[in-house]
Amino acid sequence: MGAGQSKSGSDEKIFYSETPIQFGEHVVNHLTDNAASPIPSPERQSTIDAQIRSRIQAELEHLRQQEEEVKEAIERALEKENLDRETAMAGQEEGSEAGSVRNSAVLLGDLEELRTKVERFHSRQALSEFPEVQAASEAVVSCYKSHPSTTLECWREVNQFKNAVTQVEQHYIDSLRA
Repeated sequence: MGAGQSKSGSDEKIFYSETPIQFGEHVVNHLTDNAASPIPSPERQSTIDAQIRSRIQAELEHLRQQEEEVKEAIERALEKENLDRETAMAGQEEGSEAGSVRNSAVLLGDLEELRTKVERFHSRQALSEFPEVQAASEAVVSCYKSHPSTTLECWREVNQFKNAVTQVEQHYIDSLRA
């Protein structure tokens, strides 16, 4: 009793249809087209696009970070190379005193300062060579100081200064011709 029910038999039941099943040509073509071309649905496509964009952005960020690291490494290497070269050059010129090494920016500033001092010296020397220009210039300045509100009264001094400068210029041009 009950032994027949506890046996695991085949639970598979087969039904035979007396009417044949037929599919329309349109349904068959649609199924074969979907199987042949794996085009995802628009929702799936937008998800795939978003994932691809996020991967591309992550890769771009990674590449930018690597590029920045490479640039920093190159800058450090070039800076070290320049410092080594300056140290070597200073060591050759001044013995082996590395403490007295000055970088090129400081040296360029010092050169520019010396240039301006030399130019000022030459300009003062040039005026001292022409006392008539210096005297006329001092006369114009003193006239302007004595007549601060009526500077047009200094026209004679200004004309004398112009004439003195014209004479100096003519002297310079003549010296170039000779």
